Amino acid sequence: MAISIPRPALLAAAAVLVLGAGLTAGADTAADDAYAAGTIASAPPAKTGSAVGALFAKGSHFCTASVVHSGDGDLVLTAAHCLQDGMAFAPGYHDGVAPFGMWTVTGVAVADGWTSSADPDLDFAFLTVHQAGNPASLESLTGANVLGTERGFEHRITLTGYPDTTDSAVVCEGNTTRSDTDQLRVACPGFPDGTSGGPWVADGAVIGVIGGYQLGGDTPDVSYSAYFDDDIAKLYASVTA
Repeated sequence: MAISIPRPALLAAAAVLVLGAGLTAGADTAADDAYAAGTIASAPPAKTGSAVGALFAKGSHFCTASVVHSGDGDLVLTAAHCLQDGMAFAPGYHDGVAPFGMWTVTGVAVADGWTSSADPDLDFAFLTVHQAGNPASLESLTGANVLGTERGFEHRITLTGYPDTTDSAVVCEGNTTRSDTDQLRVACPGFPDGTSGGPWVADGAVIGVIGGYQLGGDTPDVSYSAYFDDDIAKLYASVTA
């Protein structure tokens, strides 16, 4: 479902832009198996409940995001309509606890069509994150999903999001269908404001995020996503080159 926030300042297409400072990074982190950067297929598997987290700004969580595989291990995916200044990401957030601490958002990348006209078919954004004083990459701690593009419209997915009125995630398994030329739809109950940006995961690949049509939907029981095609593939390539 959509979240209502002011539209951010215009962002350059496929550019990583520095945003305002986020929340203070936490220190409660844990090491994972050694991770060697490689191709998109070599991502360490996302740990249950760890690669998905809540986006914070001004002391409260307001959207959802997830870790996506990258060579530097610092890339997060969310909906473009979630963007605002001063964001921080709390992977694995639950019951008011951020087990891996807060990761400051240091840059964002969106497609040009979102910047110019908020095209619902381009409602996705990549965030780069950093945790002060932590030499480990985010991905090495939480694992990651690979980015799935051009996968078709019908899938069995796991959908995860953080309602802005609770401190734990809601999770649903559902079947996606085609809603429009470049939109996916899934009927999953209980995804209100705050779940925007939540990943649609099928077989270890994120194939969508809550967003797109009506900024994700006007009811908490039906969610939408922009279809992940060449547009997001090009944006991903621009931030991982």
